[in-house]
Amino acid sequence: MSKFAAIQMASGLSVSSNLIEAEKLITEAAKAGANLIALPENFALMGETEFDKIKQKEIDEQGPIQEFLANIARKLGIWLVGGTIPLAADDENKVIAACLVFNDQGERVARYDKIHLFDVSVPDSDEEYRESDTIAKGQSELVIDSPFGRLGVAVCYDLRFPELFRKMAGQGMDILIIPSAFTAETGAAHWEVLLRARAIENLCYVVAPNQGGFHLNGRKTFGHSMIVDPWGVVLDCYKTGSGFVIADIELERIQKVRAAFPVLQHRQIFYEGV
Repeated sequence: MSKFAAIQMASGLSVSSNLIEAEKLITEAAKAGANLIALPENFALMGETEFDKIKQKEIDEQGPIQEFLANIARKLGIWLVGGTIPLAADDENKVIAACLVFNDQGERVARYDKIHLFDVSVPDSDEEYRESDTIAKGQSELVIDSPFGRLGVAVCYDLRFPELFRKMAGQGMDILIIPSAFTAETGAAHWEVLLRARAIENLCYVVAPNQGGFHLNGRKTFGHSMIVDPWGVVLDCYKTGSGFVIADIELERIQKVRAAFPVLQHRQIFYEGV
């Protein structure tokens, strides 16, 4: 058995201030016994405009945000899932929204680039988002081995595409980690429903760190970071503001549920590429 924690923040305009807040919360979660800690999407910067992240982009495997993640993982002896950070893309006018995974030695063991980009107008509001204007989309899913089981990583808007997680389940995913920055409106409508659905469909744990609160750029995010078990039970939830959730992750629980309720084995409908 291990403990996972999901950090919730209301990140602002200053990278240095956000890293100070992240370090404080990560340290608190580690003291509470967390073996793996996950940060939310855009934890290091919620800029005044979407283009601000381009100014803060880092070259892959170089830069202060990446050094911060590696150092804190090594210092605390934890596995760390680094939300998303802006990495340089081939197009100099865009970044890659990359989620980096570090082991307890501070070594980077994986990188996931956000696949689905949030290009939407939020119903019944004046909010519009066009992530494809500033982000180059990723191309492949990520499932990796860890001491805690098979980890799958996705980001925010990915949550709405169940075929992605079916593919990941086919690769043995035990625990889905999904750093997010859900808006207040879409979060209130769909966040918990989608998280619990992904857990139930794939009989896996879901660890969901979210941005939660009012941001200096005028945006409001939903919060309610949570950890959900393979039966869809919410084990912990942090509603708003900065903090974290923490819960036990039991591989035996996954094995027991999958053995008694073998949905993944019973699946009969297959789609190309899934």
